[in-house]
Amino acid sequence: MTGATPAGTDRPIRIDIVSDVVCPWCIIGYKQLERALASTGVPAVIYWHPFELNPTMPEEGENLRDHIAAKYGTSVEDGRKARAKLTAIGAELGFTFNYTDDMRMVNTFRAHQLLYWAETQARTHDLEMALFGAFFTERCDLNDPAVLADLAAGIGLDRSEALAVLADGRFADAVRRVESFWLAQGIQGVPAMVFNQRHLVSGAQSADNYGLFLRQLHAQQAA
Repeated sequence: MTGATPAGTDRPIRIDIVSDVVCPWCIIGYKQLERALASTGVPAVIYWHPFELNPTMPEEGENLRDHIAAKYGTSVEDGRKARAKLTAIGAELGFTFNYTDDMRMVNTFRAHQLLYWAETQARTHDLEMALFGAFFTERCDLNDPAVLADLAAGIGLDRSEALAVLADGRFADAVRRVESFWLAQGIQGVPAMVFNQRHLVSGAQSADNYGLFLRQLHAQQAA
């Protein structure tokens, strides 16, 4: 959860974000939303929720370029252009995509368990940002418990406790339940943002689009 309410009595808009930390459009969508929140001044509280793009991904992962080509039927050149586009958009939003030909797609179930634990300490948002940066900028293996524990420690959480959480899987069932809930709501792709638990916005939108929607909702609440 994150968000701040400016001075005054404005009721913040609730924004539930369903995402995966290996989804480039998820961090782009969030960065656009962040820009819209800053420009509009509309108060909001954000809740992050798990979604696995590749729930059957093997432990060793797969080459990202080959994985995308096989999953979407794209050519090598198409993939290169797509990564260049993402890199340019990210740079404009202040986020670094650092793609290489040997970058690997990984399973994210452990990462989502760690995020669930971080939520118990009100640090989900900080860990989300750390995970996005670790995967896309630093090209870290987010299926490696040691890497995940280091990232948790990097935002001030207890590293040994993070390792214990991942070792015993204490939050595995809870994460599965949350994932199943959002699938049951019809969420089949991410990012998916639900505003005030009623209005679903699918896909990464522009900051202008998010800003327009935020202003409309804010005006409705004030009426």
